[in-house]
Amino acid sequence: MKTIYKLTATALGAGYSPFAPGTMGALVGCLALWLFEEYNLISTTTSPILFIGLIVITTILGIIATDKLESEWGKDPSKVVLDEVIGMWITMLFVPLSIFNLLLGFGLFRLFDIAKPFGIRKMENLPGGVGVMADDILAGIYGNISLQLIIFLLTKYIF
Repeated sequence: MKTIYKLTATALGAGYSPFAPGTMGALVGCLALWLFEEYNLISTTTSPILFIGLIVITTILGIIATDKLESEWGKDPSKVVLDEVIGMWITMLFVPLSIFNLLLGFGLFRLFDIAKPFGIRKMENLPGGVGVMADDILAGIYGNISLQLIIFLLTKYIF
């Protein structure tokens, strides 16, 4: 069972990356989004209720896996990157998937996730897996709001 927790928490092993594991987790989130769209599995825009359900279920699994691994890996270990996948998915919620939007969303999410402004850092104080997931959820929300605003402004004033 521990192997399943590790595969879940590390986003299928991305968290074991020796270089920027959080960035690798966010890239796994981007890859998953692209695969979802490419193979018509689920869409951030045409089936948002299903996508929100996927986010909620994945978050719950991430909390459980992180809680189960905390005694072995410590509090908020860098190997746990499923939270970055979730944050990236939230950033792209209701956003039409394009390379431009995905790259912009990736940059915005990573900016908020690394800088941790506007109360994001406080989320890390929540206990266990909830704290691990919560800061990336909030970073994803800020990323989404920023991305939606940028897309609106670009389409209104440039395109």
